[in-house]
Amino acid sequence: MTGIADEAPVTLDTLKQLMAQFAKERDWERFHSPRNLLLALVGEVGELSEIFQWKGEVPKGLPGWKEEEKVHLGEELSDVLLYLVRLSDICGVDLGKAALRKVQLNAIKYPAKVCKEVVSVSSTPEENPSTNNGAAPDAD
Repeated sequence: MTGIADEAPVTLDTLKQLMAQFAKERDWERFHSPRNLLLALVGEVGELSEIFQWKGEVPKGLPGWKEEEKVHLGEELSDVLLYLVRLSDICGVDLGKAALRKVQLNAIKYPAKVCKEVVSVSSTPEENPSTNNGAAPDAD
C-alpha cells in the first residue's frame, strides 16, 4: 500500500513524503492550509484524549488494556503524528530539527541537577507543583 517495507526504519522525512504524495493523489493539497491542518490536528488530539478520558491514571505499558484498545490508541496517535508532520511541511518547518532544538532549549531551561534537587525536596508530585503533577514540564 505505501511501498515501504515493514522492516524499513520510519523517519519524519518518509512520513512527510508519504503525506504529500497522499494529498496530491487525491487533489487535497488545496485544502491543506496551515489553519485547516491545525484544526484537523486538534480534532485528532480530542479523539486521542477520549481514549483516556474515563480510565483514571494509566500505568506505563497499559497493563489490562485489550489488544483492540491498543490498536485504536495506535491509530489515534498516528493521526496526530501525521497531521503534525503535514502541518510542519506546509509551514516549511523541519520538524526533526525543530524538535532537537527544543530539547536543547528545555535542557537549558530545566537543568537536570536543579530539577532533581526540586523533586527530591518533595516525596509526591502533589506536594511539589513545580513537578507538574509528575508529568514532564510543558514544552513551551
